[in-house]
Amino acid sequence: MHIIYHDVGGAHSVAVAAALHLNKLPVDNIPTKEDIISLATFDKIKKKDIGHLIYQGKDEFANPVYTLGYKYSSKIALPLLQDTYALLGNKDDLLLIDTKPTINFLMKVGGFTSRGLGISSLGRPIVTRGVLKAYPKLVELVSNVKRNLKAKKS
Repeated sequence: MHIIYHDVGGAHSVAVAAALHLNKLPVDNIPTKEDIISLATFDKIKKKDIGHLIYQGKDEFANPVYTLGYKYSSKIALPLLQDTYALLGNKDDLLLIDTKPTINFLMKVGGFTSRGLGISSLGRPIVTRGVLKAYPKLVELVSNVKRNLKAKKS
């Protein structure tokens, strides 16, 4: 199963969700801001990375995990991914997880300031604070995904 966590920017909620999925962040407590900022792709996505799958690692079920930022083209990008997998005969081998429902106001403002305006010194602390507030929602989202994957393996 190829697992893709996706949202608009691909730099914040997806980075945290993928790290949770890969057991790089705890599910039983909220990490420090340093733990979040030190993630390989957190707030580090470049414009050239938008629209590309970014490999994050393999989970405990040997599933490759990716992140994807698609700007405001989800109505094009996601069906294209699904159709491509179907053409390759792997339609059931793709799991797309939208992290947008976990995003809060601080994440939007901080993300736009950091990535959109290029002022990471101002935006990164704001988006990080937003991520820490949203962390329980991200844990719930990823826990549900992993529970469903485990059930399918059984």
